[in-house]
Amino acid sequence: NIEMIDKEIVRLKVTGDFACFTRPDLKVERMSYPCMTPSAARGILEAILWKPEFQWIIRRIILLNPIKFASIKRNEISKRQNPKGVPVEIEGNRIQRNSIVLKDVSYIIEASVYVDEKLIEKTKGSEHPITVVKYRTMFERRVKKGQCWHQPCLGNREFAANFSLPEETDKPLDVTYPIGSMFYDMFYDEKGKVTPLFFYDVAIKNGILVCPE
Repeated sequence: NIEMIDKEIVRLKVTGDFACFTRPDLKVERMSYPCMTPSAARGILEAILWKPEFQWIIRRIILLNPIKFASIKRNEISKRQNPKGVPVEIEGNRIQRNSIVLKDVSYIIEASVYVDEKLIEKTKGSEHPITVVKYRTMFERRVKKGQCWHQPCLGNREFAANFSLPEETDKPLDVTYPIGSMFYDMFYDEKGKVTPLFFYDVAIKNGILVCPE
């Protein structure tokens, strides 16, 4: 229910030396979208504060630095790790792959807290009632202290993200950049079936990527 999304906006600034928000339509060589995806933004927020009672809804992603690509060649393995713990022989499965990644990135993530109305009503009058204000203030407090459940990353785990509250001098980059289609997030139905969601005719306009509700 869109009406139950908190109207107040949480803002977080994230920066990093490199980032890779991989396009799923390019299978062999990794190539990053020119901008952070909504799912990557949600992952960063959840690394700082996650509770099963609420969800993050990404509103906008604001670019602060120019879009710059860089090419990185890395040794990888062609086989996945066996879930039963059977070791992978690296020498026989090593391959070299190029990755087109982003360099020197800086964004502001704008998001809202979503809590189901039934859950709010159920905990009203209890010792610890669930409210959107509670999680919003908790998040801002953790950001100020530099606290997180695990280190946020910029697409790939190897690209760590630094985070802080935005400053008044942080302004959107004056750039318009067409993207086309973009991965939004994974949707899980009541039976646990997962469906990837995309949104189309996407473009960064005046340094801002507006995410659909």
